[in-house]
Amino acid sequence: MPGTPPTELFEPFERLIEIDVLGEKMLVPENNTILRCLQYINMESISYGDFCWNGDCTNCQIWYQRPGEDKELSCLSCRKRIIEGMKITRLSKFIDLTSKPSW
Repeated sequence: MPGTPPTELFEPFERLIEIDVLGEKMLVPENNTILRCLQYINMESISYGDFCWNGDCTNCQIWYQRPGEDKELSCLSCRKRIIEGMKITRLSKFIDLTSKPSW
C-alpha cells in the first residue's frame, strides 16, 4: 500500500494503535517492540541508526509513561512491547525522529 513502510519487518499486526511520542500523537503497529514502532514512524533514521536490536548496546533507551500514569519509567525500546496509549517522554540521543519518513 503506498504511503506505508514495508510490513515484513514487523511482527504480525491487525491494526495501528495510537501512542504519544514527545507530545505528538502517532499511529504504530500493535504487537511490536517500541523500537520497531519507532522504525515504523521513521524507517530510514532507525534502520541506519546505531542499534544492536538485542539489548546489548543500550542506544535505544527511552523514557515513557503507561496509560493513565504519571510515573516516568525507562526501558530499552528493543526489548519492550508497545502499549496502546503509551506516552514516550524522552528518547536516547541515538534515536532521531526529526527527519521525514522515507516511505
